Amino acid sequence: MQAYLDSLVDGGAAGVLLHYRSGDQTWVGSSGRSQLDPDRPVDPDGWFRAGSVTKTFTAVVVLQLVAEGKLRLDDPVGEWVPGVPDSISLRQLLNHTSGLYNYTDDLPADRHLLDRYLHRDPAGALRTGLAKARLFEPGESWSYSNTNYIVLGLLVEAVTGKAYGDEVRTRVLERLGLERTLLPGDDVDLPEPHARGYLQIAGEWVDLARFNASQAWAAGEIVSTAADLNRFYAAVLGGELLGEPEQEAMLTVVPVDDSFGYALGIERRRLPDGQVVWGHTGGIFGYQTISYHAADLSRQLTLSYTGTTLVVPETGQVLAGLLS
Repeated sequence: MQAYLDSLVDGGAAGVLLHYRSGDQTWVGSSGRSQLDPDRPVDPDGWFRAGSVTKTFTAVVVLQLVAEGKLRLDDPVGEWVPGVPDSISLRQLLNHTSGLYNYTDDLPADRHLLDRYLHRDPAGALRTGLAKARLFEPGESWSYSNTNYIVLGLLVEAVTGKAYGDEVRTRVLERLGLERTLLPGDDVDLPEPHARGYLQIAGEWVDLARFNASQAWAAGEIVSTAADLNRFYAAVLGGELLGEPEQEAMLTVVPVDDSFGYALGIERRRLPDGQVVWGHTGGIFGYQTISYHAADLSRQLTLSYTGTTLVVPETGQVLAGLLS
C-alpha cells in the first residue's frame, strides 16, 4: 500500500493519505508533501475537504425525515422548494434522475479564485441550475448534478425550520461522535493539521486550502478526516442511522454502466475482480476524496489526494490498486 501511495505522488499528487481496515487490522499511511514550500510531510490523520462525500450525509438526513413521516420519497418537491418543477420527486433528486442542470458547470476555477472568500447563497446556485434547460424529463435518464443536492439542503431547512448544517450536526455528527468532521459555512480556514490543495491557474500553482465553500453547501462542503469517514460509512452500511425501509431505499441502485450505479446519495462500484464496494468520491478545488467500503464492512478505505495536476487517478483504478 505504501508503494501504491508513492506511485500516486510520482504520478502528480502533491500528497496523499490513506486509512485502510481489513477485519481487525488497520493500516494508516501517507506519501508526498502537505505543502509545496516549505516541504512538509503529509499527516495521515490530517483534515481535508471531502467534497461530494457530503451528499451521503445529506441523503441520510433526508431519509431520516422520510422515516419520521415528514416527507415521502415519491412526492413532488416543488411544494417545499419554490421553482423546482412539480414533476421532480424527492427520490429523483437523491439518485440524480431529476434532469436538473449541474450548476457547478458554470463555476470555472479561475473565476472562483477572484472572489474565493465570498459567501455564495444556495438560492443563487439553485437559480443557476434552474435557468438552464433540463437535460431530460425526470426519471428518463441519469446525470450527476450538484443542483439536486442544493435543492435537498433547502428542502431540509423548509421541512425542519432549522439550518441544514445544524440538522447534519445533530442527526449524524453528534450521534456518531464524529468530532473531526465539520460543516465550515463561511469559515475559510481548515483545522490543523491539513494538507494544502493546489490548482494550476495561468501557469502558477495556487494554494486553495483557504476558501469559502458555501457554493458547495449541501452538495460538497464537508471537511473531515479519513478515520471519521470510515466510521461514518460503517454506520451508514451497518444500519445505525436509518430504519430498515429507508436503508433498503438508500441502497436501491440506478445502474449507470456495468461497473457503476448510483443509489440515494451513495455509489456502488463493481471492481474488475468482482468485488462490490459502496461509498462516494469527492472533488473540490485541489482536493479529491475516495471513500469506499465492502457491504459487510469487512474492508474499508478512505483516501485523500491533494493535486499538483488536474489529472486525477480514475477511481476504479485506485480501488483496484488498493484492494486487489
